Amino acid sequence: MTNVPTRSWADTPELVGRPKKAIPEGLWIRCPECAAILFRRSVENNLWVCPDCQYHFRINAVQRVKQLCDPGSFEPFNEDMKPADPLNFVDLKPYKDRIKAAQKSTGQNDGVHTGTGFIKGRKAVLAVMDFFFLGGSMGSVIGEKITQAIEVAADGDLPLVIVSASGGARMMESGFSLMQMAKTSAALARFDDMGGLFISVLTDPTTGGVTASFAMLGDVILAEPKALIGFAGPRVIQQTIRQELPEGFQRAEFLRDCGFVDRVVPRSDLRSEIGSIIDYAGK
Repeated sequence: MTNVPTRSWADTPELVGRPKKAIPEGLWIRCPECAAILFRRSVENNLWVCPDCQYHFRINAVQRVKQLCDPGSFEPFNEDMKPADPLNFVDLKPYKDRIKAAQKSTGQNDGVHTGTGFIKGRKAVLAVMDFFFLGGSMGSVIGEKITQAIEVAADGDLPLVIVSASGGARMMESGFSLMQMAKTSAALARFDDMGGLFISVLTDPTTGGVTASFAMLGDVILAEPKALIGFAGPRVIQQTIRQELPEGFQRAEFLRDCGFVDRVVPRSDLRSEIGSIIDYAGK
């Protein structure tokens, strides 16, 4: 057996000291479900769904609107509405500072986008929550914008689509936040009395006061695969009732089997599904 000669750095002096080419940051991402290392652009082109295990990454409201609406058809309203700090609330840091930080990181005034757009050629009113803005927590602005979106749908006899993604009520606004549950629910009751169509889309996560109000009041309730949906978290429930919870508890598929969700729809089919429901309802 002959020995294969190897080359050392001494044999290639032209390479000594040459800087290594850096890999651009954020080019690859890891799937939280299957731990696969994925090319970021391929995941983005796949609607932010893992091509290996179909895990649905969380996306912001701007991305969601682009995925649901026909290109260039979305016309926002109430964009300038900003949250206030009626209680001068301070915990680890002032609520005002939290708002400013969230606005800077997301580029949005608050955690919901509202407007009109076309979905597969069908005009609808949309309200899309953004979990990346303070966990999608429902404060006074979110409640008001969703209420006004409901009223726009009622006035124009248009179908209403609300995409929920929230950790619940925004406790920094205390009672002001909790009142949004009643306000949005009352507006939906009026909308229902007028014969309006409300399609509720539940994404990961939909919890707390949002689940306890408008999110579960849809005429049709759709959910993305494996989305966490519930009021209190599973750990809190398990500690309260002191019993083992069923496998998949509070996931979209579990709620569908229990009758709380009508259909679990993959992100790639969501736009077509909403369009078909609007057609079926004659809106």
